[in-house]
Amino acid sequence: MKIIAYSYSNPLIESPPETTIWGWEIDRIYQDLGGRIELEQLLKDCQNQPTEYLLIRRLEELGNGFWEICDRISQIEATGVKIIAISQPYTSVNPQPELLQLLTEIQRETNSRRLREGHAKNRIKTLPPPGKAPYGYRRGKDRYIIDRSTAPVVKDFFEQFILYGCLRRAVRYLEKKYNKKISVSTGHRWLTNPIYRGNIAYQNGEIISDTHSPILNREEAAQIDRLLRRNRRLPSRTASAPRSLAGLIVCGECDSSMTVTSVTRPRKNGEYLYLRPINCPKINKCKSFPYQEVLERTIQSICEELPRAVAELNMPNLDLVKQSLTRKIEQGQSILEELDNLTQIGILDTETADLRAYKIKTEISQTQARLDALPPVNLIAIAKTVSIPQFWTDLSESERRFYFREFLRQIEITRQDPQWQLQLIFIF
Repeated sequence: MKIIAYSYSNPLIESPPETTIWGWEIDRIYQDLGGRIELEQLLKDCQNQPTEYLLIRRLEELGNGFWEICDRISQIEATGVKIIAISQPYTSVNPQPELLQLLTEIQRETNSRRLREGHAKNRIKTLPPPGKAPYGYRRGKDRYIIDRSTAPVVKDFFEQFILYGCLRRAVRYLEKKYNKKISVSTGHRWLTNPIYRGNIAYQNGEIISDTHSPILNREEAAQIDRLLRRNRRLPSRTASAPRSLAGLIVCGECDSSMTVTSVTRPRKNGEYLYLRPINCPKINKCKSFPYQEVLERTIQSICEELPRAVAELNMPNLDLVKQSLTRKIEQGQSILEELDNLTQIGILDTETADLRAYKIKTEISQTQARLDALPPVNLIAIAKTVSIPQFWTDLSESERRFYFREFLRQIEITRQDPQWQLQLIFIF
């Protein structure tokens, strides 16, 4: 008894199946990738060589259209070969009822495959995906084009977020200045959308870099990513708090976060700031702490502890890492240039070269993303700078807030009457 198997895969949308999926002892496997050469050979062999069974995954793999599939089924069964679809309820033993039930599914799947193949061809050519262009762009013939009437609005939104590190504040700014109302979730999608960075992200999750003109340059995009990661560690609504310690202080006795509160004194100018627990569970509530004194002690502790903490880290040399990633990107770009030469001299056909170029471009994009995620400066060098007390005294509260959150995950404050102590918890 001779048993054969046939599989068809389009490299643009799927990978070939494993040879172990059939569950039978197969005499020969016919496998097509994109074309139908092996299927034509299978039809000839079925006419010339006695064969008992043909295993396939789905009937749709026998052709590109509905009537072509039905014709191939008839040709194969006319030679006496019984077809078994292992992923569908169809066998040639009792074909008519089962085939009639599958007709609608086959036609629907064939149309779906045709659409996916069309999208895949556009993806290989790095064309924009279907749908409306994001705000700030309009669709061109083969790429996104910056819309000069709306792009400045998006650019201003990004600058506001980079300046203050607060998404809600940037959203309110757009509404106030441009009367452009967007939700916070829409604003977050703008901040993370690869299209604003000159890249295209497809539905399969793959990203191709430098496909059109960006609104955000690489340095701004990397800064936005760092701010988003930093803000995820903070309590809500403290991202742009006016006081630099907001969202960082935790009571070491009750584990409650502490908020900055201000009071004014009668007939006196100025205000008095202090830190108090938000949700202290104790009956005798934990006492508050003077904000200014905690701020001074925090700066003093950073100057003393940060250099030691950084020195103890086993960190790779960032310059060497960046050089390695840059070389990898350059190697990929040289391969792309070589593919063009191979196509021109006829060694590679256009379809194969385009598919290979697409894979190289996705690898370059992944490497570029790793390179952009690296810190912009050496942590050891910056630790030396911020360990100087004068550095902190020359900063504004918003600037201190930025640097505190670059290094600190949390500050625990514990009272030991009549004194209290700070414990800094760094992010590394």
